[in-house]
Amino acid sequence: MSTAPPASTTGDRGDGTASGGAPGSVGEVFLVFLRLGLTSFGGPIAHLGYFRQALVMRRRWIDEAGYADLVALCQFLPGPASSQVGFALGLLRGGGLLGGLAAWTAFTLPSALLLLAFAYGASALSGPVADGLIHGLKLVAVAVVAQAVWGMARSLAPDRSRASLALGALLLTVFAQTAFSQILAIALGAAAGLVLCRSDDGSGSGPRAVPVSRRAGAVAWAVFLILLIGLPFLAQALASHTLAVSDAFYRSGAFVFGGGHVVLPLLRSAVVEPGWVSPSAFLAGYGAAQAVPGPLFTVAAYLGAVAGPGPNGPLGAALALAAIFLPGLLLVYGTLPFWDSVRARPAARAAMRGTNAAVVGILGAALYDPVWTGAVGSPRDFALAAIAFVLLTVWKAPPWSVVVLTALGGLVLASG
Repeated sequence: MSTAPPASTTGDRGDGTASGGAPGSVGEVFLVFLRLGLTSFGGPIAHLGYFRQALVMRRRWIDEAGYADLVALCQFLPGPASSQVGFALGLLRGGGLLGGLAAWTAFTLPSALLLLAFAYGASALSGPVADGLIHGLKLVAVAVVAQAVWGMARSLAPDRSRASLALGALLLTVFAQTAFSQILAIALGAAAGLVLCRSDDGSGSGPRAVPVSRRAGAVAWAVFLILLIGLPFLAQALASHTLAVSDAFYRSGAFVFGGGHVVLPLLRSAVVEPGWVSPSAFLAGYGAAQAVPGPLFTVAAYLGAVAGPGPNGPLGAALALAAIFLPGLLLVYGTLPFWDSVRARPAARAAMRGTNAAVVGILGAALYDPVWTGAVGSPRDFALAAIAFVLLTVWKAPPWSVVVLTALGGLVLASG
């Protein structure tokens, strides 16, 4: 029976196949993810496309199969999938927890600050001009996700078996409109991979070790469960509104599968029903969250800032933000060392090839709904999205420049 290599504490990933070279620094991780946090519009599926283009294709921090493994893992776990993938990539590149936290902080900070400003009365995110810019940003998301689906399909579903698995996952996800359909598609892809994908060799299967020990992973799981069980009891026993707010946002982050828009009903129940946030203020925050880059979970910063009674303002925003992201990050950190050990087994590698094909299908389904259906409503919309796609795939234009051009194009369409 094969065994996994020992977990590294220095950021070493074996022979460097996962990163395309020597491990990076925490500072490098922070700066790269800060740029992504400033330019990654379009929601969680688009974020995965931005990550792939910037970190897999351009910087080669990790190979295609390793990246798909991380995406599959984060689709299995509750929490914000794109932020969890970013945290894991920062952890691998930066050599440990500090690298993961640097990636999460840099990716989250821009949108959190913008939503905090909106909570204090910023009105720039409303009106015809803002609507046109937001429409353009939705169209660039179409191009980014299409590029990711096309590229991942070529490398992760190159034969009949895996292409068929990808198609099956796409059909299941399109016709079963629930967050759990994604988990089911991944599980079925893994089961099918055990039968259909055993003939493939194990090359290109991503990182062979992670800079997290099994002991640290077990501690992370323990902390996750202690907070999940203990916070509501402590809040009630101490009659602490601060702990009650922490528990509300922590549970919203711990029980959401699929991330993104799926968390909104949970958040509404957590903050509107108790009377902490009015329904109109909640909807205003939801609208503002569509116009900023980065993860949609940062709407928690807005909700924490406007909630009453206190804590609110910047302190409430920081508390809500930390509480909603913490469970997802704990789960990734706790699962990574065991996940790598499982992947070392030949049967698990076959299952992962099936899982990776299913991920392609899930992303393809998301390209249709919500990305395409939420953005493309006319021939002019389609033309602008096609231009953005060609700029990204053929002209290799920097994603930030395509974001700017397409946002301005959306403004022109709205004014025409």
